[in-house]
Amino acid sequence: MAASADTPVLDLLANMTAESVVASDLDPQSLMVARVAALVATDAPAISYVLNLEAAVEAGLDATHVRGVLTAIAPIVGTVRVASALGKIADALEIELEAAELEAQSQE
Repeated sequence: MAASADTPVLDLLANMTAESVVASDLDPQSLMVARVAALVATDAPAISYVLNLEAAVEAGLDATHVRGVLTAIAPIVGTVRVASALGKIADALEIELEAAELEAQSQE
């Protein structure tokens, strides 16, 4: 992926995410399950979910898988982290919708 002059940092982060998928010995779904769990455990910001949920969908994860991850890790990370993650996932989805709308408008 070539870096865009408009979003060089996001492009770098997206490239790093893609490279980690290639470099890991885990199958893509297992890798993304681990990444989603790590995002929750570290209380990652919404933009991290944007980058990783795109890769998770490409690896075959869906909302059911993500809910399963949240359910599995809740006793370890706690309800506060899971609740925070849910809010940030909602924010990430909103960011994605807004980005799609902007892209559609720029193509008109």
